[in-house]
Amino acid sequence: MKKLVNVCEVEKEGMVKLMGCKVVLFCLNYIYSGELIGVNDSCVMLKDPMIVYETGDFKSKSFKDAQPLWVKEWYVQLNAIESFGTLEE
Repeated sequence: MKKLVNVCEVEKEGMVKLMGCKVVLFCLNYIYSGELIGVNDSCVMLKDPMIVYETGDFKSKSFKDAQPLWVKEWYVQLNAIESFGTLEE
């Protein structure tokens, strides 16, 4: 697993490019959000993870119903992710 510490290796695209950013992962069953701090061949690690139960209007700067998980870090399997991207702050 690559973890965000001081990453010197430069990757061109994909999840590694988004490390350190707040991301949204649209998955098979849920939508997750958090800071992407780890990536490997099978999963990603989110810091301060949330499950998004209702997005609300996508023009809004926040989700209508996003609930933080009770942990500091959470893993999501890559094979469950349908699409992903960053959130503008």
